[in-house]
Amino acid sequence: MAWLSSIEPEEPPAEDAEDELGPDDPTWPSAAGPRSRPAKGAHAAKGAHAAKGTSDSKRARAAKGARAVKGTRRGPEQPGSARRLPGESPGPVGAFGQGQLLDTAPGGPVVFGQAEHAAGDDARFAAATDDELTGIICGLDRTEAAACALKHAAVAEMVRRRPSPDCEPVLAEPGSWHEFTEVELADALAETRYAADGMLQLARDLEVRLPGTRAAFRSGVLRLAKVEIIARATAHLDPEEARAAEALVLGRAGRLTPGGLRAAIKRAAIEVAPDKARKQREDERRNARVQRWMEDSGNAALMGRELPPADVLAADQRITWWAKRLKKAGLDGDMDQLRALAYMDIMLGRDSRPTEPAGPDAGQDGNSPEPAGPDAGQHSKNPERASGGAGGPDARPGGPQGGSDGEGPHGPGDGGSGPPDPAGPGIPPTASVLPAGFAGRLHLTIPLATLLDLAERPAEIAGLGPVDPALARDLAGAAAANPQTSYCVTVTDQQGHAIGHGCARPAPKNHTRTAGHDPPGPHDPPGGHDPPGAPGAGLRPGFTFTASGGDGPPGGYGAWRLSTGVPGRPDLLIAFDPIATDTCDHRFEARGHDPGVKLRHLAQIRHATCTGPTCRRPAQQCDFEHNVPYEAGGRSCMCNGGPKCRHEHRLKQDPRWKVEQITPATFRWTAPSGRQYTTEPTRYPI
Repeated sequence: MAWLSSIEPEEPPAEDAEDELGPDDPTWPSAAGPRSRPAKGAHAAKGAHAAKGTSDSKRARAAKGARAVKGTRRGPEQPGSARRLPGESPGPVGAFGQGQLLDTAPGGPVVFGQAEHAAGDDARFAAATDDELTGIICGLDRTEAAACALKHAAVAEMVRRRPSPDCEPVLAEPGSWHEFTEVELADALAETRYAADGMLQLARDLEVRLPGTRAAFRSGVLRLAKVEIIARATAHLDPEEARAAEALVLGRAGRLTPGGLRAAIKRAAIEVAPDKARKQREDERRNARVQRWMEDSGNAALMGRELPPADVLAADQRITWWAKRLKKAGLDGDMDQLRALAYMDIMLGRDSRPTEPAGPDAGQDGNSPEPAGPDAGQHSKNPERASGGAGGPDARPGGPQGGSDGEGPHGPGDGGSGPPDPAGPGIPPTASVLPAGFAGRLHLTIPLATLLDLAERPAEIAGLGPVDPALARDLAGAAAANPQTSYCVTVTDQQGHAIGHGCARPAPKNHTRTAGHDPPGPHDPPGGHDPPGAPGAGLRPGFTFTASGGDGPPGGYGAWRLSTGVPGRPDLLIAFDPIATDTCDHRFEARGHDPGVKLRHLAQIRHATCTGPTCRRPAQQCDFEHNVPYEAGGRSCMCNGGPKCRHEHRLKQDPRWKVEQITPATFRWTAPSGRQYTTEPTRYPI
C-alpha cells in the first residue's frame, strides 16, 4: 500500500495540442539522445540521483537525463517496469537502457559512478531491469577499456621520458626506449619482461601507427583484446599503410567478435599491401616449428606453427576422418576427444581401435572419403560447390571443408584413402595413397579479378581465413589440376553481399572448347604432390571468364563461360540465379518442409556462417532453419529461413528469445532483456 500510495495518478493528455512541443519547435530536445521525463516519487528519486543540490554535482548532471518515467515505477519484487515508452528512460537507472544516454556514452568516470550507484551496497543492482543490467555491463566494459587505454597512454609517456640514446626521435622506431625501460615497467607491475615489452610496443603503435584504434580504445568501443588483434595484423605495415588498414574495419570493429575482427583486419592488411602479406608469409615459414608444453591440469599440449595452409587443412581433415572411424569402432568420447586420440594415432602410427569393426560396409559411412564430384559430401544431396564474391562475379574452386569444432558434423576428410574395408586387416591411419591435386579438400573464395591476375585482392579459405593473392592463385591452380574440382561463381554488391550465384557445369559436347586443344593424358599432372608447387605440379593454369551470349535465368546476371586453361579440359558454363536480399519472388520455394538442393545451397551462399549474432560455424555444418515454423504456415523459402547451427537453432526455440527475418537476408534477434542484435549477410572479399 505504501508503494501504491507513492504513485501519483497519470495526468490526462493536454487538451490543447498546439501547446506541446513538436519536432520543428526550436526548443525540441536534440535528436542526439533520447529524452527522459522527470521522476516523481521517493523511490524513483532515490534511484535516479536526481540533481537537487546534491554534493556529487557531476553524478547529478550525468543522471539528469536518466530519471524514471512517471507512471512506470516498479512494485516490490517486480523485475521490470509496468510499461515502456519509446525514447524514454524508465526506472531509476533508465539511462542504461538500450539506446539511452549511458548506454551509448564513452567509457569513463561518469558511467562508472552511475553503475556503482546502481549496484547498491550489496552489488545486486536491485533497481535495474534486465535491459538496464545489460547496459550496465556494457558500460563497465567500455569503462574498463577506457582505463586500459589511458594506462597505455601513460606507458607511451614513460617511453618519451626514457628515450634510447641511439634512436631519434622518440617513438620513431620499435624499441626506441632505453634498454632497461621494460625492466622498470615489469617491476612496477609485477609482470614478466616479455609482457612489459609487449605493453611498450602496443603503446608505441597506438601513438604512431594506429590513431583511429587509439581513439576507439580510449572511448571504450574496442577493448584490449581487439586492439591487440589490430596491432598484430598490421605489425608488418608502415604507419601510413597501418592507418589505411584500420580505417577499413574501425566502422564495425566494435560489433565484430574477436574471430570476425581478426579475419576483417587481416583481409584489410592484405588489400592495402598484398606484396608485404606474401613476403610475411614466406618469411615466417622459416620459423615453422612444433611446440610442446604442460597444461595447468598436468596434461601436455603439442602444436605446429607457421605451416602451409593446404597441408594444415589436409591434416585437419585427416584427423577428423580417422576420428570418425574410431567412433564407428565403438570408442567412447565426443568428437573433440576422438580427434585428439586420432591426432596421436596418426603421429605415432598406431591404431587405437579395440577390435575390427564388423559388417560388410562398416567403414563406409556418410562421411567417409569419396571421389570429389559436383555432388560430393553434401547434406541432403546438396551440391557442395564453393562460391566467392567480389564487386563482380568471383570464382572459388573446392569441395567440402574440414572442421575443427567439437560438436556437429564436419566436412569429410579426404587426406588419404584410409582402410578400404575396416573389416579386413587393420591398416594404420598413416597408410594412404594421395590423390592428384590436394591431399584434402577446401573451399577457396577468390575474387575473379585476383584469379585472372587483374587485381591483388585477398581471398579466403573456409576454416582458416584470408590469404594473400599469390597463395590464392597457387591454390586455385593446384585445384584446377584435379578434374574432380567443382566451381561456383557469386556476384556481390559493393558491400560484398551475395546477390547472384551460379554453379559451373561442363559445356555440352557440341559447344565444348578444350583448353589448348590438346588431348588429355600426358598433360595431366602426376598425383601425390602436396602442397602446390612441388615437383610435377606444373605451371598455374590460365583462367579466363567470358560472356557466353546466353540470357541466363530471369532476373539473374546472364550466362558465362569459365576456362581453367588446363589442356584437354572442357570449358564450364555458369548461369547466375538471383539471391533474395531485400525482396523475394519465392522461385526456389520448396513444396514441403525440407529445402531443395538449390534453396539450401543459395541460403548457404547468402550466409556463409550461422545466422546467430556471434556464431561463426560454417553454414555447411548448420541446419536450414525456418524462421516461421513450417508447421505454423511458414514457407520453405529464402525469405523464411537460413543456416543456424544446432545451438542457435535451440536458442531460437526458447520462448524467451525472438528472431525476426526482417528482410530475406537480415535477421533481428531479441534477447530476454529486450536487447536486439542484427545479423547481416556474409561480406565476401571485394
